[in-house]
Amino acid sequence: MKYLVAGLGNPGSEYESTRHNIGFKILDALVEPSNIFFEADRYANKAQIKHKGRTLVLIKPTTYMNLSGKAVRYWLEKEKISLERFLVITDDIALPFGKVRLRAKGSDGGHNGLKNISEVLGRQDFIRMKFGIGAEFSKGRQVDYVLGEWNETELLTLKERIQICADAVLSFTTAGLNRTMSDFNKR
Repeated sequence: MKYLVAGLGNPGSEYESTRHNIGFKILDALVEPSNIFFEADRYANKAQIKHKGRTLVLIKPTTYMNLSGKAVRYWLEKEKISLERFLVITDDIALPFGKVRLRAKGSDGGHNGLKNISEVLGRQDFIRMKFGIGAEFSKGRQVDYVLGEWNETELLTLKERIQICADAVLSFTTAGLNRTMSDFNKR
């Protein structure tokens, strides 16, 4: 069984450690134990891992956040993966730092990456995992905050929170969405 997992972020070293790139960081945590590396491919940096008989195609779109749908559609079609086995990982300012929320569908919540995926796919009923980055910014400073680097307090538990998300991705592929939501949405 094959799954597509898209971690959203922006390509380039200037974005590497920003809150907006949490999707990339979670995918890095998934490949780290297997000593597998992402390689440049069409519209994304791609890696593939195996887990309990499942194949996970992991993509980090190189189209920039606002055009993530182009990469998602391409890889869904190329790998012949159904929407039920697709998961997108994003940051979310509406959730407190480190909180994880999986949903079977929903609105884009103002997230440009989710908005573009919805537009390109023509639907909103795809599974998403949101990683809370909090909303510790003053009026008019949202872009600076989202594209800003993690603060010292966040860095203390960031690695642990990323690992929880990586575990949730693996759970989704083996235990299914409902069980994974039950086990991880409270964390």
